[in-house]
Amino acid sequence: MKENIKTTFSSAFEEDVHIGLTTYPKYLLSKYIYDKKGDKLFQDIMNLPEYYLTNCEFNILKDHTSEITEIFKSDNGFDLIELGAGDGKKTKLLLKELVAQKIHFNYLPIDISENVLLELEDSLKKEIPEVQVKIQQGTYFKTLEKLSDYNTRKKVILVLGSNIGNLLHTDAIDFLKHIQIAMSDEDMLFMGFDQKKDPEIILEAYNDKTGVTAAFNKNLLARINSELGGNFNLETFSHWETYDPESGTAKSFLVSREEQNVSIESLGIDIHFDAWETIHTEISQKYDDAVVEWLAEEAGLKVTHSFVDEKKYYKNYIFKKQ
Repeated sequence: MKENIKTTFSSAFEEDVHIGLTTYPKYLLSKYIYDKKGDKLFQDIMNLPEYYLTNCEFNILKDHTSEITEIFKSDNGFDLIELGAGDGKKTKLLLKELVAQKIHFNYLPIDISENVLLELEDSLKKEIPEVQVKIQQGTYFKTLEKLSDYNTRKKVILVLGSNIGNLLHTDAIDFLKHIQIAMSDEDMLFMGFDQKKDPEIILEAYNDKTGVTAAFNKNLLARINSELGGNFNLETFSHWETYDPESGTAKSFLVSREEQNVSIESLGIDIHFDAWETIHTEISQKYDDAVVEWLAEEAGLKVTHSFVDEKKYYKNYIFKKQ
């Protein structure tokens, strides 16, 4: 690997790629998978039969819509703030029920992808025009700083899709603490957690036979090529998934199938890969009640309600401040 002479970076993407690929073992941050192509690939993943998470959470929201919205409502109305809103398919179940019950609320979807947010805003105008929606583009930790600005009435913070599973436990506690700090006593956090289950089911969810998940992870390399002047040959990397049932951690890797050098023009560096060397791209943590309650306790939160699907694959929990 050539010595890096670059001291400043034109974007966080440049800096994070530099850090990740010059560290051992190598890694890349999964948030950079999500450009327009990555967004589409993730939508495809959510529609895969192996990817049970979407349907499980959808069914929880469908089966418990009235109960959940009854818990959410407030005499003075409330702000529904969703972190990582995506296409809003599941959230629309709640939005439609809130509108039908004439419950006063504003919806503030937040996502790292502006493209996804614009599509969500457009679809809401067509499908549920009664919803007052204000989109906000940004990362979780940036937007968490603004949450406390919404302090004039109750707020319900929504995090679906087990997105917290992309964080190690220490980072998850930090994330929950940031939310807790921004919450008042009447505020609620509604969050999805994928549960521990048959390891084979988990592996299949992240390693589909059609190769969509592989293409999704490889989109990281495609972005480096197109935006940073990289020359990754995507065909020389394989996607590999592991799952540790003891820790409940699923990990995704890109594995170099041969010894090779990759140059990244905007960084001015060559990266050397040994044959079978890895780039860690994602984690997806799985939970049980004990772990969720421990995370909540460490963050100054408490579980007040939980909802589970018929197969007991997935749970949504409601938290309040301790």
